[in-house]
Amino acid sequence: MNATTPAIARADFIEGMAKGMAVLESFDTERQRLNATQAAERAGITRAAARRHLLTLAYLGYLETDGSHYWLSAKVLRFSGSYLASARLPRLLQPTLNRLAALTRESFSAAVLDGDQVVIVARNVSIGGQRLMAYGLHLGARLPAHATSTGRVLLAALPRAEFSAWLKGRELPRLTPRTTVEHKAFRAAIATVRSEDMAVAREEHELGVYALAVPLRNMQGRTVAALNVVAAPERFDAPDFQKDLLPLLLDAARELRPLL
Repeated sequence: MNATTPAIARADFIEGMAKGMAVLESFDTERQRLNATQAAERAGITRAAARRHLLTLAYLGYLETDGSHYWLSAKVLRFSGSYLASARLPRLLQPTLNRLAALTRESFSAAVLDGDQVVIVARNVSIGGQRLMAYGLHLGARLPAHATSTGRVLLAALPRAEFSAWLKGRELPRLTPRTTVEHKAFRAAIATVRSEDMAVAREEHELGVYALAVPLRNMQGRTVAALNVVAAPERFDAPDFQKDLLPLLLDAARELRPLL
């Protein structure tokens, strides 16, 4: 649940649907194939319930199975495809991302926060001669919020009490030798993002990838997404990179604000 999740009466809550979605969400890059016992553990339900949900999802075509293990089928992409085709935010951002990429030959994307991850909801179309596209930087990709520039921008936008609740008791996985994993250091990093209204991630999610991000706010001042550019270290450390790219990102954010 998050700040934008509406309240629901207990009588209106369909528990079976919630459990089915929990089973679907239990599949990820770490566990691409699950049996009933593993799905039950990850979804927080009984093995018997997990088995019924797995069988039903397989019958509906959202999972494939060999009779013992289950894995996601291509049909689940209908959800992301429908979102990208119908959601207002990606459509609004796409022309700006394409313009920035054509102007600079760099890679741009926009992301929103979902729990402990950011989800890429828009990215520029392929531009010939682009210098870098980080691994996994595709539409719908889910990346760890603590180790990405977009994630830090979005976490910094949370009310302080909400950010503290997000961080409390949470393990921050070390993805590279440069990932910030200590809570005190991470709090300091988020405080810097709040102060500077931008975030820089230097090889924290992936070695060889640097990123710069700024918030995208609506007219009410609420941060609705984060806009970023990624680059290789040699490009990022060039004297003119941040000096040139940061104003472009900030100008784009200002231009988009009345539309968000």
